[in-house]
Amino acid sequence: MTAALCLFALFGGNRPRLLTAIDNRLTDVMFNLRGSAPASPAVVVVDIDDASLAAIGQWPWPRNTVAALVARIHEAGARVIGFDLIFAEPDRTSPKNHLDNIIDLLDTPVGEEERTGLRANPALDHDLILGETLGSMPSVLGYVFLTARQHNLAAKTPFPSCIIRFDPPGTELSSINFIQASNTIVNIEEVSQGESEGFFNAFPDPSGTIRKVPLFMALNGAPYPSLALETVRIGLGEQEATIHLSQQLETSPRGVLGVSLGERFIPTDDQGQITVNYRGPVKSFAYVPAGEILAGQGLDRLKDKYVLLGTSAAGLLDLRATPFSNIFPGVEIQATVIDNILAGDPLTHDLYTEIGMTYALVAASGLLLSALLAHAPPLAGALGGLLCLAATAGGSYLFFLNNRIIGITYPLLAIITVFLAVTLSNYFFAGREKRFLRHAFGHYVSPEVVSEIIRNPANLALSGQVRNLTVFFSDIRDFTSISEKMAPERLGSFMNRYLTAMSTVVLAHGGTVDKYIGDAIMAIWGAPLTDHEHAARAVRGALASVKRLDALQAELQLEQTGKIEIGIGLNTGDMNVGNFGSSQRFDYTVIGDNVNLASRLEGLTKVYGCRILISEATRDGAGPGFCCRFIDRVRVKGKKQPVNIFEPLSEGEPEAELLREVTDFQKAITAYQQRDFALAQRIMQALDEKNGRKLYRLYLERIDVFLHSPPPPDWDGVFIFTTK
Repeated sequence: MTAALCLFALFGGNRPRLLTAIDNRLTDVMFNLRGSAPASPAVVVVDIDDASLAAIGQWPWPRNTVAALVARIHEAGARVIGFDLIFAEPDRTSPKNHLDNIIDLLDTPVGEEERTGLRANPALDHDLILGETLGSMPSVLGYVFLTARQHNLAAKTPFPSCIIRFDPPGTELSSINFIQASNTIVNIEEVSQGESEGFFNAFPDPSGTIRKVPLFMALNGAPYPSLALETVRIGLGEQEATIHLSQQLETSPRGVLGVSLGERFIPTDDQGQITVNYRGPVKSFAYVPAGEILAGQGLDRLKDKYVLLGTSAAGLLDLRATPFSNIFPGVEIQATVIDNILAGDPLTHDLYTEIGMTYALVAASGLLLSALLAHAPPLAGALGGLLCLAATAGGSYLFFLNNRIIGITYPLLAIITVFLAVTLSNYFFAGREKRFLRHAFGHYVSPEVVSEIIRNPANLALSGQVRNLTVFFSDIRDFTSISEKMAPERLGSFMNRYLTAMSTVVLAHGGTVDKYIGDAIMAIWGAPLTDHEHAARAVRGALASVKRLDALQAELQLEQTGKIEIGIGLNTGDMNVGNFGSSQRFDYTVIGDNVNLASRLEGLTKVYGCRILISEATRDGAGPGFCCRFIDRVRVKGKKQPVNIFEPLSEGEPEAELLREVTDFQKAITAYQQRDFALAQRIMQALDEKNGRKLYRLYLERIDVFLHSPPPPDWDGVFIFTTK
């Protein structure tokens, strides 16, 4: 274990390239496990793709064509236009370059003075046309920094419009740890008339993958902003950027902590590079072909957008490698950086958490494997080691999902070192513990709960946690009279058969059977395993329970058991979930006011003649995919606030006849709530004559009372139940 703890100290200040490469590959795996994440609709790529090249002509296009393209983008209402392109040489297609040859072909001689005037005509210079067009709109031209010194190139300097401040102020520029550039390839002066400029350099790691993109680089000691940063700054209407710096050490340059645009802070590494949180594979952002824009199509997709002009055409060679693909357009990398800045979710490398995680895992795995060494056979050591490795990888992935990269090569090496330092004997220890837990709890809770307890024995504590869940109660109607007609042996067989069938449905739809209370079943959705669709799954499970009961009903009729009916109540809300009871005996269950409401709703199914009743919270949580009939607005016993209750009828659109019945019933309810009891009575009578439901007769009784004794003026349509 001591040797394992020395691993981090050995490499702590200088991570070996092999370990960095492994961490990078693991990050790629986590990107692909996570899959695509939503990309901002505010960022659009105008793509010079193969189809656009085929339609307009080979690259480079005449600059007046590019000017027409950006003019259309601006007229479409783009917030800002960024160029992942560079116009480093004059346009050879400009008419001014061929003017003398054209004049020589004319029959009428043209004097030198006229020739000079024609040469000076800006309409004949495509570069000037593009420059003037860019000068009339919010635009950011791109350029490239050179990091290797090339003596045959003249020194050139870009001119971004950004005001740069430092925190703390008064910092010497030479002391900042920016990536240094030796020269630039910039746009020619005639074109370089946009609002600002930004570099679009992106430096791959040794594997060739782009993982970081600098927001600032330095040339001759001065910082210059990137294309993505300038595009966001101009789009947001900010005038300045602030570079936040770390405390300077005597022997090292000053590191960068991040960059601010107004109140928006962007974390970076110490060289001012943002770690890109890729949204997904190629074309995760909206792409509009440049050819379509020139043809006047797709302009409605550009209004108020951050537009990047670039290329995905293979022949133009702006393709890079990313965690999702080895062929990824460079312009989409810039679009991703813009989206990261706007969303405030770039990845950050948390070194201190990594250090703490390393030591914690080494200590935990050392204790675990030492215990296995003393009490268990070899297989337990192997399983414990694999568990530690899986926990390390899972913890790193959870951090990743929260936009934090935690390198796990050191923890993995540490665990492997600890694992190799202990024996693989006594492997039955962990197995005995798991078998004990499974035997102790397997008969009382669902298999999912048992697995959760085995994975996290600390969850056996009595105290619970508040979570948003859906709770389910079902009960057999008139069970007392049914049970009185059966011998004890037959009753036991019937109950086991019924509870097995209903429990199977609950478990198949992701629920956890909490407990059996005589003939009643209590189940929960959303615990112990988190399920964001718990309400929908619970409603789906309730509908399936009714269908399974109908199938079971036919079997029971053949055995002359008699017909049975059930009532089901569902409610969704915050509940306290955990292990509750005494220190000698406790159960995994839910408690709280919302649990009581579900039980009350199950009881109300008898009153309204419905098989299933759900609260409004469950109806809303389940979403629009279910057809639910409004039943009543009630105040149940023990509740001060009234609740709307509903009957789920089907998933998706119900049959036409049922839909007409529901529509007519809603008309009657609307009239009832608006105190038009005569109209409500006519509709309810028609519904009762046609369908003969207890629900309609219940409302007819209430309406008859209100017709003779109208409710008070402040009546709000709420019916108060004084019994359970």
